Amino acid sequence: MNIEEYLSNFFRGTKNPSLNAMNYLMNEFKHPEDKLKAIHIAGTNGKGSVTEMITNVLIKEGYTVGKYISPHLIKYNERISVNNKNISNNEMEKLINKINPLIEKYNSESDVPVTLFELETTMAFLYFEAKKCDFIVLETGLGGLYDCTNIIKHPLVSVITSIGYDHMHILGNTLPEIAYQKAGIIKDNSNTVIFEGKPDIDNVFINECKEKNNTLHIIEKTNISNYSFDNNFQYFDFKNFKNITINLKGKAQVRNACLCIEVFKILNKLGYHIDKESILDGLKTVIHNGRMEQLKDNPIIIFDGAHNEPAIENLQDMVKMYYEKKKRIYIISILKRKDYNKMLELLAEDKEALFVLTSGNNQDKFASKDELYECMKKFVNTDKIYKKNLDEAIIDAINSDSNTVNFIIGSFYTYGTVIEILKK
Repeated sequence: MNIEEYLSNFFRGTKNPSLNAMNYLMNEFKHPEDKLKAIHIAGTNGKGSVTEMITNVLIKEGYTVGKYISPHLIKYNERISVNNKNISNNEMEKLINKINPLIEKYNSESDVPVTLFELETTMAFLYFEAKKCDFIVLETGLGGLYDCTNIIKHPLVSVITSIGYDHMHILGNTLPEIAYQKAGIIKDNSNTVIFEGKPDIDNVFINECKEKNNTLHIIEKTNISNYSFDNNFQYFDFKNFKNITINLKGKAQVRNACLCIEVFKILNKLGYHIDKESILDGLKTVIHNGRMEQLKDNPIIIFDGAHNEPAIENLQDMVKMYYEKKKRIYIISILKRKDYNKMLELLAEDKEALFVLTSGNNQDKFASKDELYECMKKFVNTDKIYKKNLDEAIIDAINSDSNTVNFIIGSFYTYGTVIEILKK
């Protein structure tokens, strides 16, 4: 079977909000999701980092851990893994052969066909069941309430990482509206972890947890102390948990690590065992590709998939922390459906930088470099703006001087192309 060809026949977007197809498929397979111990993660930004941290710690403790993420960076198989080993093409083909007759039956009887995300979520649950996973760590694809992963009825813990503006055409135009969609993963008689935010956002989660007899754990900024950082690590204490070291850059990752530690405290209370050494080791050694990932040392080339306002704000914080004394060039590719006007306005606050605008690696998906240029010149003098093809911009970055840091940003979907060009 040509798996890529098969998958290309499925609708890749979001359809009318409904879990009908997921209910049908899970019912046909006798509800594999009910047999799995899930940690369910939603949020505008930080989902991926929290997923990787939790997975890494649980593996260090000796558990078998299924992980479900999106998007993938290079190969589709990255979306479904057990103990960080991706599902093979052969294993995917076996699952597709099992699922496809049911999809055909459902599609023949329904006005709205099964989407790609519904297929892959079904594959993930069947795969994790077959692999007898001790835990599964699930990242929502979009929102929470109607996300395919929300077929999970009894998560051990739900985590909501952050709330910000993204996908407003689906999730709502205000932060409380967006929070309500994310709060869909809060379930009866379970636990939820959030990091304190604005009262109108926190109240959404407080009310949802009250309604569902769900224990809400709110991490406060004052729970973090003794913070410091160097070029390699960040160091801090969290509540009575001392001498934490994380290798992911930026203060947002400190918040993410605290969310994870709170999850492990809850799991320990529920009777699972995750010791302090596994937590400290897991947080210090986690790898998260595509997030402030340094791809080259001299000159410095960094890939960061920052693709919405909160992610750009986090990026700016990291620039101030680590790279303020260097010359800075931003190589920017942004999907058409994103609010690139606001993203570029925020980036333009770096007054010393140069900006290289590209059309990404797919002209159907990405805003053109001309569109981005017209937008960017509202915020920056034209002598600081350039239009280039993505490959040309990366080759220029490779040839830049040693005091320059090149940030490739705006979308995770360019990652594979960037890696390929750097290899060549």
